[in-house]
Amino acid sequence: MGPSIDTKSAIHDLPTPDPDSPLKIRRPYKFSTLCATVENPHQKDQYGSSSVPIYQTATFKGVAGEYDYSRSGNPTRSHLEHHIAKISSAAHAFAVSSGMAALDVILRLLKPGDEVIAGDDLYGGTNRLLGYIRDHVGVKVHHVDTTDPASILPFINPDKTAMVLLESPTNPLLKIADLALISKEVKERAPAAVVVVDNTMMSPYLQRPLEHGADIVYDSATKYLSGHHDLMAGMITCNRDDLAKQLAFVINSVGNALTPIDCFLLLRGVKTLAVRMDRQQTTASLVATYLHSLGFKVHYPGLPDHPGREIHQRIADGNGAVLSFETGNKELSEKIVGGARLWGISVSFGCVNSLISMPCVMSHASIDPATRAARGLPEDLIRLCVGIEDPSDLLDDLEHALIDAGAIALSMQQNAYVRVQPDEKALNKAVEQLAIGGSKSKEELEWFVSAPGKVILFGEHAVVHGVTAIAASVDLRCYGLTTPRYDNKLSVHFHDIDNFYHEWDIDKLPWSSISSLAANEEHPEELDQHLIDVLQQGPLNEIGDKPQARAAALAFLYMYAKLAGSHRPSFNFSARSTLPVGAGLGSSASFSTCAASTLLLLYRRISIPSVPAPNDPSTGHMNVSHEGRRAITPAIAEEVNRWAFVAEKILHGNPSGVDNSVSVFGGALAYTRAGFGKKSGMEQIQGFKSLRFLLTNSKIPRDTKKLVAGVGQMKLEQPEVVSKLLESIQSISDEARRALADPEMDRDHLLLALSALINENHGHLVSLGVSHPSLETIRTKTGSQPYGLSTKLTGAGGGGCAVTLVPDSFKDDLLRDLLAELQNNKFDPYLTSVGGSGLGILSPYEQHRNKNPGLYGSQTLGHVTPPEDGVFGESLRPYFEIKPVSELSDWAYELGKWLYV
Repeated sequence: MGPSIDTKSAIHDLPTPDPDSPLKIRRPYKFSTLCATVENPHQKDQYGSSSVPIYQTATFKGVAGEYDYSRSGNPTRSHLEHHIAKISSAAHAFAVSSGMAALDVILRLLKPGDEVIAGDDLYGGTNRLLGYIRDHVGVKVHHVDTTDPASILPFINPDKTAMVLLESPTNPLLKIADLALISKEVKERAPAAVVVVDNTMMSPYLQRPLEHGADIVYDSATKYLSGHHDLMAGMITCNRDDLAKQLAFVINSVGNALTPIDCFLLLRGVKTLAVRMDRQQTTASLVATYLHSLGFKVHYPGLPDHPGREIHQRIADGNGAVLSFETGNKELSEKIVGGARLWGISVSFGCVNSLISMPCVMSHASIDPATRAARGLPEDLIRLCVGIEDPSDLLDDLEHALIDAGAIALSMQQNAYVRVQPDEKALNKAVEQLAIGGSKSKEELEWFVSAPGKVILFGEHAVVHGVTAIAASVDLRCYGLTTPRYDNKLSVHFHDIDNFYHEWDIDKLPWSSISSLAANEEHPEELDQHLIDVLQQGPLNEIGDKPQARAAALAFLYMYAKLAGSHRPSFNFSARSTLPVGAGLGSSASFSTCAASTLLLLYRRISIPSVPAPNDPSTGHMNVSHEGRRAITPAIAEEVNRWAFVAEKILHGNPSGVDNSVSVFGGALAYTRAGFGKKSGMEQIQGFKSLRFLLTNSKIPRDTKKLVAGVGQMKLEQPEVVSKLLESIQSISDEARRALADPEMDRDHLLLALSALINENHGHLVSLGVSHPSLETIRTKTGSQPYGLSTKLTGAGGGGCAVTLVPDSFKDDLLRDLLAELQNNKFDPYLTSVGGSGLGILSPYEQHRNKNPGLYGSQTLGHVTPPEDGVFGESLRPYFEIKPVSELSDWAYELGKWLYV
């Protein structure tokens, strides 16, 4: 009787070639034997070499032979591919130059219009390549939480879903996907879809997804298959002949097949795969158990409390040698990683040497911070890749790193090391209840604000010389959102300035040089130059050569420091704009207003008045909706305006105050600058009618100082000519102001009057030499037939933006044609209204907030993964960060009750 067979382990035993003798039936070889035995009965070596030779040749002699060119085929590579197919339960295997090359070959099966469903916790390189094909190939990518098979179902389209891309366990959160169930569900609903699995974390030794219904499996053979990090390689396996034919065609065409020397090295590495992984995953289990016993949140499928443990045990033969854990503090994690000695700091895994890394700053850094946050990837996450060193040495080195970083300390009571809890100062503040009766502290609230841009309709440029300017709000807005953090960090994300993101440790800001203002103390007329210098030389020195980002960050940090006192909230401030930046439409002022208002709300310098719910009509009183306008009191608006002016001073040196005033108060105002025998002043134009305007960004940058200097020089050389021009512009401003405020002037007459004044005003500005050929081109396009519209420059001139009055009767089809013509001429047109609301704050009251932020605007969430219920919960930030600019305003408006000035 032969030796007994372990039936449980025999489930995954793989077949071997039939024995030469039929007299005695042999049992299939175990996996470790298969790994170590590189035999291909169809490729016997003529000399009987024990090791597969390296056929280091590019070409082969002869005609119609099995091999002719190593790009298309090579005997060493054939041996490798046969061997990998054998241990992977595969009919076909292909060796290419890297794991990413393998994925690239697979993704070339897709065509424009196809849809891909992919996991939300992916290797950073995978995420990057998926983003590329989404943007350049026209393939739509849905990222979903694959730990719940049901979350995939809504995205399966029988006609469009071409591929489902899975990882299990995922990298780096070790999430588990039920490969068998997902493959079954996909095949039932979209039979033509190809199920692809990245099996790098497991290798064929611990998991063979083809046995569970996958169509294609790929590995970064750089990792466990090689095991020594001395080569780069990728392996693709499949059982379908049609797919194998397509994959082979791509590899031969592209020429990314693995070189003979690397095939030789990979064959040598695979022989010890089972031995290495047995040692590695045994040690990994010890490390995971140790960290878990200290109280850290550990991600490892071998732990009893891992949420996917049961599924993983069903589809895999082991738990692997990669784990990750959270410390609760990014800086603490950096100290731990930096303090390790035996654990090498490096990306990748699968090597015989143990490695330690922080995915968010290393392997997954190519995923932007907002997306990482939306996918639940902790910034403090540490990933451990366990090697074959002695377990006691690895645990000792890790323990020393934890001790040196202050993550664990010796407990005299327990006579053992225990975890030191991270600073929970910010969390404790959440106990404070809102005065408005909510369940969150004001620091925990997400404050969402918006502020309009501005156009100067009349008197621009001449305002420098004492002419009254007529400025109005434009319904293109900047939006600002604060989201609480609990790690004592302050961060900013300026989407419209090179997508700039930066964060600072609050405790490391130069507080010894900061003189904060008391709660009832107003900011002095002069800026605190010492504080500006300290911020420039300290926290802002990290930013480098990014002048716009530095200026915006300086304004934000200056206000944060001046308002602070002993209260220093930890949060992220994100700003986005539907305004074109740098086009003379007050984008910096709307940013200043958003930053100032959110900081004043967080510091409790202002508070939003309660808006009562409608009363019972039986009480005799009925609330009338005013669309939220003027719900923000004048006192609040004035306080915000004061601080927005402070920010404008930092950004522009000596601003007039017009831009921030329009941004806060909305509507329209008349502004006269002091000097020239006149007093400075701003006066709201009451009864201003909202008008439709087309704003066209010439995309030509302005040199305001040069333009102002030119008119100044012209005034010195031709004082009478310039004085007459300025007088004429003043008359236009006065006439426009009267017309806009006249309640008895009907709208048609108003539009005709404004049209004539626009043409006249522009002519005078041309005479002053402040126009630009691009602005004249826009004016010619809009004024020609069949359009016949009146256009003028706005702002300083010399580029920037042009404004075009669009009458109510202007036909929609003509408007579409005009927009298309302007776009064809490389201009950016924006159809908007002028004279609307000022500062807006989304009501914090629960009865006025929509609970489903994701239901408004597009359901295409880009690279952010929707949870199974379709929404992210209460947080607005994931949606705010990814909404297309074209949908941002509508989405924001529908979130709930907005309070406006």
